[in-house]
Amino acid sequence: MDRRVGLPYDSGAYLGRPTVTTPTTQQALDLAREHLAAGRLAEAEALYAQVLSENPDHPRALSMLGVLMHQTGRDEQGIDLLRRAVAARPGEADFHCNLGVVLADLGRADEAVVAYRAAISHNPRFAAAYSNLGNVLAAKGDIEGAIDALRRAAELQPDLAEAAVNLGLVLHGAGRAGDAAEAFRRAAKMRPQLADHYRDLGNTSSGNDQVRAAADAFRVAALLRPDWAEAHRGIGAAMLRLNQPDEAMAAFRRAIALNPSDGESYFNLAKAVGMAGDLDLAITLLEKSAALRPELGGDSYRLMLMLLHPGYSPDLVLREHRKWATEWADPLTPANPEHPNDRAPDRRLRVGYVSQDFCDHPVGLNMIPLLREHDKTAVEVFCYSSLAKPPDVFTENFRRYANHWRDVINIGDEQLAEMIRADRIDVLVDLSLHTPGHRLLAFARKPAPVQATFAGYPGTTGLAAIDYRLTDPYLDPPGSNDQWYTEQSVRLSDTFWCYEPGPTPPVGPLPAQSNGFITFGCLNNFAKVNQPILRLWAAVLRAVDGSRLLLLASPGGHRQRVREIMAADGVAPERVLFHERVPTQQYLTLYNAIDISLDPFPYNGHVSSLDSLWMGVPVVTLVGQAAWSRAGWSQLSNLYLTQLAAFSPEQFVQIAAALAGNVHALAELRAALRDRVRHSPLQDARRFARGIEQAYRAMWRRWCAGASRTAPD
Repeated sequence: MDRRVGLPYDSGAYLGRPTVTTPTTQQALDLAREHLAAGRLAEAEALYAQVLSENPDHPRALSMLGVLMHQTGRDEQGIDLLRRAVAARPGEADFHCNLGVVLADLGRADEAVVAYRAAISHNPRFAAAYSNLGNVLAAKGDIEGAIDALRRAAELQPDLAEAAVNLGLVLHGAGRAGDAAEAFRRAAKMRPQLADHYRDLGNTSSGNDQVRAAADAFRVAALLRPDWAEAHRGIGAAMLRLNQPDEAMAAFRRAIALNPSDGESYFNLAKAVGMAGDLDLAITLLEKSAALRPELGGDSYRLMLMLLHPGYSPDLVLREHRKWATEWADPLTPANPEHPNDRAPDRRLRVGYVSQDFCDHPVGLNMIPLLREHDKTAVEVFCYSSLAKPPDVFTENFRRYANHWRDVINIGDEQLAEMIRADRIDVLVDLSLHTPGHRLLAFARKPAPVQATFAGYPGTTGLAAIDYRLTDPYLDPPGSNDQWYTEQSVRLSDTFWCYEPGPTPPVGPLPAQSNGFITFGCLNNFAKVNQPILRLWAAVLRAVDGSRLLLLASPGGHRQRVREIMAADGVAPERVLFHERVPTQQYLTLYNAIDISLDPFPYNGHVSSLDSLWMGVPVVTLVGQAAWSRAGWSQLSNLYLTQLAAFSPEQFVQIAAALAGNVHALAELRAALRDRVRHSPLQDARRFARGIEQAYRAMWRRWCAGASRTAPD
């Protein structure tokens, strides 16, 4: 918080009876003020001492010497002098204000509030006193009081930029981003030459989803201070949110050039290059970010990207996860954790879910039906939310379905673990694994007797402190794959997913019937699109004359790279089409332009494949060994459509070509797919919830009996 206003405050104009001041004394005071403003503190102190030697109770000299004493580390002497000034002239608002500033600087907030209010009582139009009062109230946590005081300061002195800035900071901290942006906008108009104001405006606009306005503000800041890495990083962050990876990469690279130790820019540059499909560079950048700013989690995020990379085997992925856990998580895990939970095996369970995605997000969409259908007589639900963006309608539903809601975005992992212990959670469930924003280091402290991971993606955390992972018999066939996870696999009877799409467009007619050619498509995150899968898709296009391929990809150089790869394999560039990312309803409507979806590999589509199937578009998948390469197999198995699953690249091409070769059968499948999904286990929320509750109960009983988690599921 900016506290420059009023430190020191020496207007030379007082409201009470005049001080008897000789011309020589006045000259000394004026010269002392000049010295003080210039930082010549010794010279100023000598002059104030001279005045006080002639007039020991001179209020102005007492007040300013008191401020000077504080500035030079003699705090108690300074406060004594300031109180003497107030006692000598209690009606002078300036003296109360200066006393308040010193007290606030020393952390004596309550006394500072009294002093500022006294200043305001003697001068109700004292803008600086209101501004300083607002600052100290904000520090005390009285946000509404702070906002009122800072608003009053801005009204009384519209050109007081510091008051506008501080008001913006308080409003931003209170989650009132729109009001904060307006305050920063006023500050920028007052002092347009100061880049800081545009930086503050950019940060606030980003939080208010006014991302283009944020980008513009950061660009002005960069023009005013071209060598300011933070401004370029702000431009990059805005471009990242606008799905403009090329511009984001340029801005982050400029920030890094200006500040080579900027770990945050390395982290965000990794996101941008990952968005463009360059996983090798993204992983390298995350390693660099982790070396500079380990708390950002780059070393963890790279683990998730390894699942998308065709060059990482399941064995190597496991090894890297264990390496991470050995360094970051395992040292936090107690050797013999004690949990006082009541070991009654059949009592109501206290189940805690930890996530940053209790919102319109694939994880949130998968979890909403579970929380809604939970048997509240069997489980008492706690949600620990690290949501970093404004809540949406899904967030409100999570709040409604949970018995207890905890906002934990602003507390550390150790505090979170303590909160979970205090809530006496029996079964604690991680919904993130290594996605950005996870709270695995809270799990590492083993705050609950039974800990599991689920929903983020089908993989492993690597943590010794997490006992179980929920999966299904298609992702992880019984008797196989368990060697790739540190957790014990617990297989649900049907499916890892429960799909509820909400309001969606109707299924359109088969595009091929009017186009005269087949349109293949993949509307997955472009980070899953790698060179080997592009070459496989090129083989599909070569096998189906005249066919097209539609990909979801932000504008940028990566589009040309895709066309070059496909062209090298005999596919003309005009046969590869792109569409930028769009809001949900428009994204779903895009499936009405696609005849057949092609699943990426090694990381299959999850919710995107379910969206495709719901919109009547069959998905051809390539089945791998690891769970993240078997999502398509799991979903198609639950729909009795395993004929669309291939176990070799050659079979993948054959299945896609055969499907494309019978337009009539393809149209019939399209018309029937939505009902097939609707009546499958993929949409049976009650069955899904009962299965998960049975899994929790089995885990709990095992712990109550003192049995090892390695017992078969």
